[in-house]
Amino acid sequence: MIKVFFGVTLLTAAFMHTSAAAPTVGLALTGAKVYPSSTQPPIEDGTIVIRGSRIESVGPSASTRIPAGSAQIDCRGLVVTAGFWNSHVHLLTPRLLHVSATSASQLQIELDAMFNRWGFTTVFDMSSVLENTMALRRRIASRELRGPNILTTGEPIWTIEPVYVRELIRREPLIVPNTDTPAQAVALVRDHANKGADGIKLFTGSYQGNGKVAPLPLPVAQAAVREAHRHHLPVFAHPQDVNGVEVAVESGVDVLAHTVPDSPPWDDPFVQRLKRVRVALVPTLTLFDFEARKGNDSDRDREIWVGRMVDELKAYARADGEVLFGTDVGYTDVHDTGLEFALMSRAGMTSQQILASLTTQPAARFGYATRAGRIEKTFAADLVVLAADPGRDPSAFSKVKYTIRDGAVTYADNR
Repeated sequence: MIKVFFGVTLLTAAFMHTSAAAPTVGLALTGAKVYPSSTQPPIEDGTIVIRGSRIESVGPSASTRIPAGSAQIDCRGLVVTAGFWNSHVHLLTPRLLHVSATSASQLQIELDAMFNRWGFTTVFDMSSVLENTMALRRRIASRELRGPNILTTGEPIWTIEPVYVRELIRREPLIVPNTDTPAQAVALVRDHANKGADGIKLFTGSYQGNGKVAPLPLPVAQAAVREAHRHHLPVFAHPQDVNGVEVAVESGVDVLAHTVPDSPPWDDPFVQRLKRVRVALVPTLTLFDFEARKGNDSDRDREIWVGRMVDELKAYARADGEVLFGTDVGYTDVHDTGLEFALMSRAGMTSQQILASLTTQPAARFGYATRAGRIEKTFAADLVVLAADPGRDPSAFSKVKYTIRDGAVTYADNR
């Protein structure tokens, strides 16, 4: 199993405390099977040298020099990939909704359970309270907390809120205005951009219950997308049904935040249309299992529903459509990523394609391609150490031994 040298034990201990200082020594991961990227062959016996928050070198162990005084993790029998991205999360759990009033220890419990434990070094928050999310990001950046790099859309744009968030809005209470006109959409996008949002979320289809969906009017969506792109912000759409997909495509949205429950089967013309406009897809397949169980659906009905979503992903992945990994955690309470990987594999995605959805594809889509998503000299030292080889079994992507962000250990499984 894993052998941890004395220096790494001290380094890891430092980062397992609530207050985390920047690393003061180099760190080397030795003897690992290293996947430098989703398109490169693995290094069977590789060493990665980290200095500060950057990768200093990566290569075969026999020829990679480890600077004197570096702490080391013996990774023989383990696998290392670039840090994972989760491109659909929500910072809406009770602990995370009131960051300024919540202790670091309580926030750390939530960050560990939702993100660090599963190898996530960057997450895209897909609807939350922008001011609150920015406060959490600042506490992580100050190293008071161990956590991922957080990108966020802040509050979403909808014509009317979906039925399943109304209780949350009343309970907190949260202020998310309904958007009826292009001018209102433009004002909201500008406000978010000025406050530091990293993207914009549109509910192009907002579920109202009993099979009813409230569409976002196309002129409103188009105005929001134009303004977002003027600020160089990507736009995500929650489509809900085929009409919501139409609004997303016609308005120029960049990412579909889910597969589409109320949609006919995705045939080749439909898939090719999505590809032509370069829409990326976040499948969130676990979400549909979660919703079916919450609704006490029969096993048969749940399997039919989830199977439809798997088939949509299968059609898009088979056509080499761009897929981004995401789980919708924070809306769901399912932290374990194992089912998502199993369903992606069932959709025919190879381990290489799944790794791309976790690393290179989101890094490229969101403007980080020259500094993240690969294990390469000068890139961010965002890494995941796995207990098994995902090249042989995609479920290994959920078997995390260490998570390292900016050269600091944010999670360690020392069992």
